[in-house]
Formats: sequence, structure tokens, C-alpha cells
Amino acid sequence: MRINSIFCFALAISASFVHSFAPSSSHQATRSNIGHKRFTALSMADEAKKETTWDRITGPKLFKTVTNWQGIHSVPLVPLRIMTGLLMIHHGSEGGTFPANFGTPEFQGFVDYIMKPYFGFLPGSPESWSAIHDYAEFYGGIFLALGFLTRPASLSLLVTMVSAVYFHLSAVGLQGFPLGHVSNYSYDFEEPMLYALIFLTFWFNGAGPLSVDSIIYKQISQEEVAGERK
Repeated sequence: MRINSIFCFALAISASFVHSFAPSSSHQATRSNIGHKRFTALSMADEAKKETTWDRITGPKLFKTVTNWQGIHSVPLVPLRIMTGLLMIHHGSEGGTFPANFGTPEFQGFVDYIMKPYFGFLPGSPESWSAIHDYAEFYGGIFLALGFLTRPASLSLLVTMVSAVYFHLSAVGLQGFPLGHVSNYSYDFEEPMLYALIFLTFWFNGAGPLSVDSIIYKQISQEEVAGERK
């Protein structure tokens, strides 16, 4: 009888000892609240560490090259395309409002002083090539500004600008490029070279946003997706 009493007394003491060390529900709730507060604090710290505009200008992204010309990165292409196209139109309409003004002093001067001496190796008449040059710059400039058939327009304009670079280099050479100074402050081949690089960019990349090409492609791509679903 005494042994049973002693055994029961020992079990009671053991149970109370284990219960004193077991986590209660209030303790668990307290620990949960502490964990939540720590997570909130870490989240706030992460937000504080987010990049600012100044960080993007002066931080590691200063040296990063954009690989996807989408979204905000395509915005500079719009004024570049439109203004380049508009500035090119008048180059194709010398001697009048529209291109290929046969018989005018400006058109004939282009034939006599540029086409015949420097492009006489081309087949056909110099007048025909002069007219083609005017059409390419006049209508190519309009198409580029509108962003319509941008790649073929850019390619035709690229050819005319490469031809202009060839003419200027043949006529006056490099003029001391890159350190030489000239009377009109820019090398004769400088302008057509810059134009050529711009046209090369649009030939490779297309029109970009706010263009007729983007509207047409969006419509065509939607039709292709609808056809595939059928």
C-alpha cells in the first residue's frame, strides 16, 4: 500500500515538472507576435534599401547596358525617329517643294557636281540616280517620321547617307579627323555619318512605339494568335 502511494506521488511530481517546462498557449502567442514584428521590421528595412533614382544614376546600373528596348527604354526612340525623318525631307526636295525637280539649278547642280564626277561608275543616267536619291530622302523621311515601313525606309536612307559619306571623303578626305579643326566647325562627312548610324539603328530595331508599324504588327500578331487557337 505504501509502495503504491509512493509511486503515485512520484508520478504526480513528474507530471508537474514536465508541465512547468512545456510552452503554454500564451507563450506560443507571444513568440508568434515577436516573429511577426521581426518580419515586419525586416520588410521595412528592405524597403528602405530599395534603389532611388539617384542610386540608379550613380550606382552599379550606371555601367549597365540595356538589352531590351521595351517600355521606358523605347521612349527616346520616338522623338529621335520623328525628328530625324522630318529633318531628312527637305534634303530630297532641293529646287522645289517635291522631289526630283528636273531642270532647276539645284537639281542640275547635284547632277553636274556630285553625280557625274563621283558616281559616274553607276549604270544609267546621272539624272535618274539623282531622282532616285531625292525620292529616297523625301519619302523615306516621311515614312520614317510616321514609323511606316520603317525598316525599308531606313535601309534606303542608309544607302543615301553612306553614299554621301563616300562623296565627302572622296572630295576633301578626313579633314584631320578626329583632332583636326575646320572652318565650319564640323567635318563635311560628319552629318551624313551621324544620319547613317541613326538609320542603321532603326533598320535593325524597327520603329518603336507610337508608330504605324507597331499598330499593324499588333493587329497581325493578334490575328495569328487567334488563328492558332482555332
